[in-house]
Amino acid sequence: MSEEQQWVINIRRSLHEEEGNIGPELEIPVSIFNVPKLLMSSDPNSYIPHIVSTGPYHHWRPELYEMERCKVSAAKMIQKRLPQSFRFRHIVDQLMKLDLKIRASYHTYLHFSDETLAWMMAVDGSFLLEILQVYGNKEGKMFERIPSRMSHLVDNAGRRTSAHNSVLGDLVMLENQIPLLVLRKILEVQFSSTQLADQMLRPRLVGLCKELSPLKIIEEMRTIDISETAHLLDYLYHMIVPKLAAEAVPSEMIDEVMVLEEETESAVKDKEETPYANSSYVIQLLDATWKLLLNLNKGLSRPVRVAFNFPWTILCSILKGPVLHMFGSSQDEESKLENMSRDSDIEKPPLMEEIAVPSVSKLSKSGVRFLPTNGDISTVSFDAKTVAFYLPVVTLDVNTEVVLRNLVAYEAASASGPLVFTRYTELMNGIIDKEEDVKLLREKGIILNHLKSDEEAVNLWNGMSKSIRLTKVPFLDKAIEDVNKYYNDRWNVKAKRMMKQYVYASWPILTLVSAICLMILMGLQSFCSVYTCGKVLEIENITENQ
Repeated sequence: MSEEQQWVINIRRSLHEEEGNIGPELEIPVSIFNVPKLLMSSDPNSYIPHIVSTGPYHHWRPELYEMERCKVSAAKMIQKRLPQSFRFRHIVDQLMKLDLKIRASYHTYLHFSDETLAWMMAVDGSFLLEILQVYGNKEGKMFERIPSRMSHLVDNAGRRTSAHNSVLGDLVMLENQIPLLVLRKILEVQFSSTQLADQMLRPRLVGLCKELSPLKIIEEMRTIDISETAHLLDYLYHMIVPKLAAEAVPSEMIDEVMVLEEETESAVKDKEETPYANSSYVIQLLDATWKLLLNLNKGLSRPVRVAFNFPWTILCSILKGPVLHMFGSSQDEESKLENMSRDSDIEKPPLMEEIAVPSVSKLSKSGVRFLPTNGDISTVSFDAKTVAFYLPVVTLDVNTEVVLRNLVAYEAASASGPLVFTRYTELMNGIIDKEEDVKLLREKGIILNHLKSDEEAVNLWNGMSKSIRLTKVPFLDKAIEDVNKYYNDRWNVKAKRMMKQYVYASWPILTLVSAICLMILMGLQSFCSVYTCGKVLEIENITENQ
């Protein structure tokens, strides 16, 4: 059967099944997306699985076939746990009944037959359940041993091998998800009860998400309804990202973002303005001075003109490069940027990739204390009375970047409201600029760094700057606003700002005045060397004495 025929069959079934009623696929929101191109281009390795594929998006990649043997072993273990009257084919038949709901979970149309998709989900779901089983053990549940063929991936003693880490990184990727309804159905067939299936699945999901979560939440975790969760990444997202009260109307959000964009544009313009923004006036002043000196030069004799012009010629040749560089480079750069923006068809990131907030080291020198919290992102706050910046504890390991990036990608693709997790990563990117910042947060217990060095941690956060759109999150923006207000009101910060505004900004004018004075002195020296000013002064003194 060709793909065209299969497409027609699927469309016909979708339209005519349960006529007069809303199709079951319309009850399932899309939850498994392709990673946006802007994010994929920034770091493809964080979004494309390297060892194992689960689900249809990367199923046919030859380099992932090696793990098919492990998947089959996992399916055999599931088959052993089924009631005696059932075979693995029974799971496939049950999943075929959920075909429309499974397809509706994916953003891309799936060119698979019903049976092919059901077998794929049954085998991949069995593999994922075997991985989850280890983390259910950590919750106090006892299960059978894992297949020996998978022993190199999952260590019952809790030790994480490199292959284990790679598998976990692949399982959390957005394009590598399978619907949780598949796992629930497999367990339902195994235990003959939906309620018991959820009771068995929940501790496994919690255990794995605790292992994968970059935020180490020590406080009592919120209860998440498995039936309302789409897949593993969605479960992890809801564990660490708080739900905001529905207080912002979408149109208001759009207005806020537009205002923020306008403020960002003006901030970028102010930042790009150099102290010699009015460089044309300075150039005109130099040109007028030069013409005046040339007019004076016309009234002098030829030897005097030669002596007068010589130092000016040398001086002009010396100053020509720096002056043009100082006063003309900004215009050249602007024209280059315009040409680049005109010629470039590459999709550009938002105007503000990094939140305007001082770094950890600057805040620390200004008296800000950084204190860890035991909760999720909602615990981020700044207390102006105690001058304390509260941040949740975050663990950095080999999988953290993959987890962070895929959570950002999932939020960008699925969230219709504020991008809470994305805003958190932007905050961390804003306050971390160098190794000293990571060191300070590490010493305060906010960052638990299991990477090779603090430099890797800096690169991890600074690499998270790409985002799909600007967003505003009330409690995070308040913390940013409060800490900026405290920092900008410090007397030493005001003094530095005044120095930069009134002293550093005037250095081109001071340079110009110094150059003019130097030229005048050199002109006087040349004049005196021709007219022997010293002898003239001696004659005048003798005359006065007589």
